[in-house]
Amino acid sequence: MAPQSRDLRSALRVRPGSRVDLAKVDPAATHGHTKPKSEAELAAGVERLTDLQDRIWAEGRHKVLVVLQGIDAAGKDGTVRHVMSAFNPQGCSVTPFKAPSADELAHDYLWRIHRRVPGKGEIVVFNRSHYEDVLVVRVHDLVPKEVWSRRYDEINAFEKLLADEGTTIVKFFLLIDRDEQRARFQARLDDPTKRWKFRTGDLEERKRWDDYVAAFEDMLERCSTDVAPWYVIPANRKWFRNLAVAEILADTLDELKPRYPEPEEDLTGVVVE
Repeated sequence: MAPQSRDLRSALRVRPGSRVDLAKVDPAATHGHTKPKSEAELAAGVERLTDLQDRIWAEGRHKVLVVLQGIDAAGKDGTVRHVMSAFNPQGCSVTPFKAPSADELAHDYLWRIHRRVPGKGEIVVFNRSHYEDVLVVRVHDLVPKEVWSRRYDEINAFEKLLADEGTTIVKFFLLIDRDEQRARFQARLDDPTKRWKFRTGDLEERKRWDDYVAAFEDMLERCSTDVAPWYVIPANRKWFRNLAVAEILADTLDELKPRYPEPEEDLTGVVVE
């Protein structure tokens, strides 16, 4: 493990019980990394992830859940494309959680989440997640405060259940500032190949920036635990976002010490004619 990756893991983790003030976090920080070196560093991180996932899939023992959250245009899709592409789809799936369907609304808010958590040997990536029920639900007053406010403890209990049953959980909050979001929205409008990703409703959501920041801070404070830590990733610089996520995730998987299993039969002397 490189010293820099260990430092990133320590520097970006939200300590359980700590106060979170996102205004004090620089979304353009790079923690000593430089762009000229980042391409090689990311390639090394992706190579580690590919190797680790291959062993996790072959061993069929570990379960890994990766959660990505962030305000609109924070880079969740880009992180999936540049980092999670390291994984073989045979042992990895990406689930985007959009507005719940009528069937999902007929059940408790965690029902649709629990159905998509990883089984043994699998890595599952949530692009948005169960945290929408203390974020957009809160900001838009979709349920009363007494309902969403109890969900922090429910989510912690849910994640502890998963951890107790053998799931490794790592959660990344991608932090950008308001100017960066404006620039990314404008870039979508200016690029015909990306214009489909823009909705006029994004501008209405942008007006709720401060409400979302308050909701993010409460989410990070109340739901970063020893078994399911949050990492705040400075994401104004896409290259650093990808590098940080790749290194932290690779270090987390490396601690599982996945191994290729021994063959079920004694293959001594077997020759393919």
